Amino acid sequence: MTSMKKMIALCGLCLGLSLGAGAQIRQSTLLTFLPEQYGKVELDIEVKQSYRNPYAQEDIALDMLVTAPSGKELRLPCYFEKAGQGKLSYWKARFTPQEAGTYTYAFVLSKAGKETDRSQGQTFRAAASEGRGFLHTKSDWVLVFDNGEPFRGVGENICWESRDHDDSKYYKALHELGDRYNYDYLLENLEKSGGNFFRTWMCGWNLPIDYRGPFNNRRYVESDEYYNPSALQRMDYLVELSESLGLYMMLTLGQGGFTPDHRGVASDSDEFFGKPEARVWYKNRLRYIVARWGYSPAIAMWEFFNEVDNVQHRHKGGPIDGRKITDWHAEMSAYLKQIDPYEHIVTTSISHRDVEGLNSVEDIDINQKHIYNRTDAIPEEINRYVRQYGKPYIIGEFGREWDWSKNFDDFSDEMDIDFRRGIWYGVFSPTPVLPLSWWWEYFDARGMTAYYRGVRDICDRMLAAGRGSFEPLEVQAGRSQAFAVRCGEEIYVYVFNPQAGIAVSDIEVTGGDGRNYVFERYYPSSRQYTEPLNVQEKGGRLVLEDEVLGSTCEMLYILKPLS
Repeated sequence: MTSMKKMIALCGLCLGLSLGAGAQIRQSTLLTFLPEQYGKVELDIEVKQSYRNPYAQEDIALDMLVTAPSGKELRLPCYFEKAGQGKLSYWKARFTPQEAGTYTYAFVLSKAGKETDRSQGQTFRAAASEGRGFLHTKSDWVLVFDNGEPFRGVGENICWESRDHDDSKYYKALHELGDRYNYDYLLENLEKSGGNFFRTWMCGWNLPIDYRGPFNNRRYVESDEYYNPSALQRMDYLVELSESLGLYMMLTLGQGGFTPDHRGVASDSDEFFGKPEARVWYKNRLRYIVARWGYSPAIAMWEFFNEVDNVQHRHKGGPIDGRKITDWHAEMSAYLKQIDPYEHIVTTSISHRDVEGLNSVEDIDINQKHIYNRTDAIPEEINRYVRQYGKPYIIGEFGREWDWSKNFDDFSDEMDIDFRRGIWYGVFSPTPVLPLSWWWEYFDARGMTAYYRGVRDICDRMLAAGRGSFEPLEVQAGRSQAFAVRCGEEIYVYVFNPQAGIAVSDIEVTGGDGRNYVFERYYPSSRQYTEPLNVQEKGGRLVLEDEVLGSTCEMLYILKPLS
């Protein structure tokens, strides 16, 4: 009898609450049968209210007010799904409980910025789960999940799926392999190879949610709808796929289709940054994105722009005033923090030219830039920006070459070497996401994706040993490049020989504490360890004597104290 009562109660909850003919919020329906912590809870809401544009909050807006078990109050934007007959419309809420326990919720409808209706309160209970929740900043070295577990991003750029017509001089055929270079293959391969993080774009040919078309990508269909249905469906799929694989993304939002051909809110980028109507439009775009996909922990961070300095300097009328760009980022990041109840990380990126004031915007959590043709600069650039601005720093793109008119096969070994060392520079630098390589199709074709597995092994071991703590140590290795950090009681050393010849030298680490140590060598490509050997202690230095390293090769060393 008790079980039957519980089933009846659950069925009543799932069917929803009808609020009567006089209410504007007519009915809400909880679609998730057994809500759980860190899992999506989905609700349908039926509204009776006229509107001109259901995607413009200055016209009409629906919000879900939530009180968590702890008493914390949240406000979640809901999104318009479809129109019904007459004044009837259907909306959707996607909410993720970050606590276990009983939640109380109600819906608020606003017209022209004023509340016009509020539904009765309802409840659901979220069961505890073993999920980790959303990622947040913790230190210069690591991010942290809601459950307190530290995280470092290991991965690459997968900024778009194959295009129908690629502009690469030498790799056009490769880049147009649609059956291979799609999210399904690329993300599954990244996960199998040890990756846990990727960066991807919303743009005119990839996830083009507010572009009409035509598209250089057969996955999308031209549409006059306010938001492109085929792009929305693909974005839904990407989020679900990422969740299933345990991957976390930096989602680059871009400017969207703001031009006269699409929305007509601004005629160029200068107007986009400065025109009040364009800012209102972009806030509505952010609101929709948060309402539809913000529920997902797979979205690690929102990135406003890819290389905003290039947008600044490509303007036909001359460079856009950097103060206008910085002011835009300050306004949009503050607004995003206001509407995002999950407190996703917020970032934006430059190519190589700093925009005055941008690195100091309060609500930008992580600063970032892109580095090509100077991978050696990665460690110092990360350290310099962290010291100067007091925020975590990410190298969102790096590579041996940026110029797609060149034949990379002419220097393919250099491309591979650069790929490997750039990632390791990140492992030993204060950055929560390791430098993200570009040219994902090229490196996939060369079998380089598998290299992430060895990197991930070391990253996981570092996090476990130090519980997310990293202490840089001084190290010398002759003419080779060397970096060292202490994680808990273990010391990790990376050595790269840039010379065209074998290097033989001692490796000396400052960090001895009077105890005896042993060390293992780790080969990233084969993921093999050598047998432990004793470390010599000389005047406070730990010395690995006469270490041999081949030309343009790297080696990892793990030093452990003897118990």
